Formats: sequence, C-alpha cells, structure tokens
Amino acid sequence: MAGHQQAVWNDSESDGYEPLLAEKDRTTVDIEYDGLPEDLTRDSISLPALSEPEAARHYTRLSQMNYGIDSGPYPLGSCTMKYNPKFTEDIATRASAAVHPDRLEGSVQGTLQLYAELQDYLGRIGGMDAVTLQPPAGAAGEFTGILVAAAYHDRNGEGDERTEVIVPASAHGTNFATAAMAGYDVVELPATDDGRVDLEALESAVGSETAALMLTNPNTLGLFERDIAEIADIVHDAGGLLYYDGANLNALLGRARPGDMGFDIMHYNVHKTFATPHGGGGPGAGPIGVTEELAPFLPSPQVRQGSDGYELFEPSESIGKVHGAMGNWLVLLKTHAYIRRLGDEGLEDASAKAVLNANYLASQIDLEVPFGPFHHEFVASAGEIDAADFAKRMLDFGVHPPTTKWPEIVPEALMTEPTEVESKRSLDRLAAAFDAVDKDADALESAPERTSARYIDQTSAARSPRLSWHALSGEE
Repeated sequence: MAGHQQAVWNDSESDGYEPLLAEKDRTTVDIEYDGLPEDLTRDSISLPALSEPEAARHYTRLSQMNYGIDSGPYPLGSCTMKYNPKFTEDIATRASAAVHPDRLEGSVQGTLQLYAELQDYLGRIGGMDAVTLQPPAGAAGEFTGILVAAAYHDRNGEGDERTEVIVPASAHGTNFATAAMAGYDVVELPATDDGRVDLEALESAVGSETAALMLTNPNTLGLFERDIAEIADIVHDAGGLLYYDGANLNALLGRARPGDMGFDIMHYNVHKTFATPHGGGGPGAGPIGVTEELAPFLPSPQVRQGSDGYELFEPSESIGKVHGAMGNWLVLLKTHAYIRRLGDEGLEDASAKAVLNANYLASQIDLEVPFGPFHHEFVASAGEIDAADFAKRMLDFGVHPPTTKWPEIVPEALMTEPTEVESKRSLDRLAAAFDAVDKDADALESAPERTSARYIDQTSAARSPRLSWHALSGEE
C-alpha cells in the first residue's frame, strides 16, 4: 500500500526485548501502617532499583508501542477521537489554574467567571436556557439528564405513571444503559429502511407511560433525522421529554441547535466536540443543558453573576450533587479555551470539515456504504469478512481501525468518523488501508503481524488477562 508505515516497535520475540523491570535488582523497603486489618498490610515492599534514564526509557518505549491520536488518524465512529490541541494543555498547567475547590467564592472570582462564561457558551451552542458543568463524563451527563427528567415528572405528579424511555435501534448503547439505571423500562424503536426514526412506530410507542425519547441527530449512521420537528411534536403531545445525546454534535456546530429542534435536555461530550482529552479512566466532563422549565432541577451548585460578583447558588428544585465541587475544573478550562480560540467562525468551520471529511472518505473506499449522504460519520460494511478481523488487519498498515460490529443495522459494521482535523492526505491513507484489507482477505487469519502485540485469543485475553510484570518475568 502506498504510504505504508510499519509500527515503530515489534514484539519482544522479534527484537530480543526483555522487560526492563524483570532485569533489574530489587530493593526492599520497610513500611509501617497502623490501624489497618492485618490482611491488608505487609511489612515490606520490593521495588525495582532503576536509575532515572532507565525508568524514562522503559516508559517511553511502552508509549511508542501504543497507538494514540498523536500517532495518526483514529477514526473510531461515535467515539470521536480527534486531535487535542496542545495550547489547552499549556493553559491547564499554569499555576493560576491550580484552584482548590474549597476556596471561598470571593477568592476564586476568575474561576467562577470562566464557569459562568462556559455555561453561557454551551447554552448558546446547544440552544439551551441553562447548563450545569458538574457531570464528570458523557455517560454521567446522560444519567444526570434523565434524573432531571424524572424529577420534572415527579413534580408534575406523574413520576409513578411515566415508566418508559424510548430509545431508537440506532442509538448509542449508553442510552439503553442510562434509562435502565435510572429505573425506566426501555422501549426500542425500529428504524426505517433509510436508517431513520420510524414515525409510525414512534406514534405507537408513545403514551402516558412515556418519560422521554433519547435521540441523537444526526444519528449513529451519520444521517440527519429530517422529521425531527414532527418527532418532537409526537413526544411532547404525549407529555414526554425529548433528550439529545450530544455525541454527534460535531456535525451541527454553528449550523443547527438541538434546542431549536425541540429538544428539552442535552448533554455535551466536550472530549468529542471541544477537543478535551478522552477520560481513559481519568477525569472527563459531560455538561448538560436544559430548557427554562427544567432549569430548577439542575444539580447544585450553579454559578451566576450577582450584584457583588460571581456566586454559587442552589436551584430551587435541584436533584442534588452528581459530582464533587463544580465538576472537573481543568477539563472544563480546556473546553473554555478551545471555544474561545475557535470562536463562531471556527466552530462553524469545524462542523463543515467534519461533514466534508466523512463524505470524502466514504466516497474513496470500495466497501459497501449502505446509507448516505452523511454528516460527520458513516457506517461501511465489511461484507463477508468478520469486521473484527478486518479491523485487526488495518493495524498492519499503520492506521487505527474504525468502530466495529455496531450499529447492528449494518452487517459487519465499520463505523467510521475521520473528524475535521484530518487532511486529504491522511484520508487518502485511510482509504488505501480500507481497500488493501478488503483485497487481501487471506492475510486476516494472522493479523495483526506488524504491531507490538500480535494476533491474540480474544476470549482468553478477556478472561485471563496478564496485568503485571510478574507475568512477563515468569515470577509468581
């Protein structure tokens, strides 16, 4: 394949690499703990005796064996793994950004101002009247939004009656989980032949038991729900609320707003849309926005500008706290910086390029792409090839594969989102990888062959993972 790039590091068998930690002498350190149960304590701990250069080289090598967004394109559909600009990291590491959450309001006016501004920015971007920054991730934002919906129905005396949340077949898996975790029965809505919401099925599904419909627009097939105004009317006429999953907001920035479409609640995935890092198990952020009638139910505290500066307050019918302090401050600071740097024109340009890149890449691959035209992502089919095997083989061409096996509407789905940050050269390289794998099915059985980890037994790896250096060194 033209432009083929082999992974930097091969596995230990091919390059003679032995795990550094297993080679070194070990130092025993005496330790003392008081007041803990005996089965949770030990008298000493064995640590590797490493110099600073040895430790640095070990972890640098491990990082080079991995693939990240700084390595190349990462077209995971729906996950939106786009490049995070480094200027936001510089801002977040300034000494002035190190603000303890328990400081008095008067001593953190700058921080509260940024919170208030970000609430306003997100509200205007989404067409929402009020925003909370508290939820620490997109899924947590979903859960918070559904809790707000539940509180709204409880206030209206319908909490016990409205027991169902409707979720389209093309929805994100988190939508189903969120509704169930909040105690609702999940009603799955089928799609039409063109991949969109089936209006007749929706009209049959809604009723006095409906608490909400969870929907993203464009949907997970990258298709805009053209009947969104009618969908909103159907849900609202039944007394339900319309929830917007913000995973696909990249396609709309500066061009359309969920609030104008009739959505009552939405969450923002700032790691997808506003280029903060994905959590990866660490801190994230998933703010939610609501219409004016739902604002009283938002988590506490909120920020507003008072007569003597910025202040914290508790909404009148708040559902309480969903996260410590005001949310993950440094993640939100990066979001604020990204929005300010791009401005209105930059955000609008980002959505234009996200849509252009998805449609260009879809047009350049030979695989079947059953729907279209697309917005920020598309779903191709691997056809007779197992999508997971297809993805493993793509790794051999120096690119990351797309999301596989989902949504199930497309057989052997390859859900692909190039994002707005990739150049035409990068997209052409991705297209070449797609086509090279498709034309050489015989190589799939042993793929990947050019990465740090070779073809693995996925079942055994999941059930019996080796997570420590002991497994590498042979020690027990």
